Amino acid sequence: MTTAVNMRKLAAEALGTGCLVFFAVGVATLCFGFGITGGSGAAGVIATALAFGLVLLVLVYAIGSISGCHINPAVTMGFLVAGRMSIVEAVGYWVAQIVGGIVGAALLRLVFAGASKYSSSTGLGTDGFGENSMVGLNAGGAFLAEVVLTFLFVLVVLVATRPAAYASVAALGIGLALTTVHLIGIPLTGTSVNPARSIGPALFVGGSALSQLWLFIVAPLVGGAVAALVARLLYPARLEAAAPQAAEE
Repeated sequence: MTTAVNMRKLAAEALGTGCLVFFAVGVATLCFGFGITGGSGAAGVIATALAFGLVLLVLVYAIGSISGCHINPAVTMGFLVAGRMSIVEAVGYWVAQIVGGIVGAALLRLVFAGASKYSSSTGLGTDGFGENSMVGLNAGGAFLAEVVLTFLFVLVVLVATRPAAYASVAALGIGLALTTVHLIGIPLTGTSVNPARSIGPALFVGGSALSQLWLFIVAPLVGGAVAALVARLLYPARLEAAAPQAAEE
């Protein structure tokens, strides 16, 4: 029975990550690769940010009750450091998320292969720094940006899903948090805050997207870990445990 439950969680994580990549990265590729927003970079940023936030919001409702809807190795890192899951379960989540991200990117690439305007220069919504950044951000700036952006996002996830929080509004807060970090992050690095989201597209694009991938794996994991430490400081376990009792009184 336990194995069956774990497999449902892993399947949900793989499915959710695949959907996030297919739909949200798909919008990013249409906006910046195909240029459907014309010469307006701002329109592309807004459309892509909303796509990531909205897709995550609906996925939280769809699979949140099964796996918690991490669909992001950095979020899983946050839960691990916060003591809310075991290392064995975290590793399983990471594998499922990466597999889901790769499958989602493969399906997206397969769809775009049928577009007459698709070429190698169109890309697949990959992240990058230096020449691959809209503002020419260097590696140091990109690393710091990804740490800070992931920190905010994972902190919101951890706080919104803590025992004393209002579960009914968690999806909205989490979705808006992802939208927010994308609004500033897209011009800087393309916005990863999610290693699985970066790994999938980079494997199919190759080149600099693949050589720069290390940053979009390491920085989000660091940001997720820092967010967990801050969450534990702001919401100590003893206070969280006492919260339901206080509410009843």
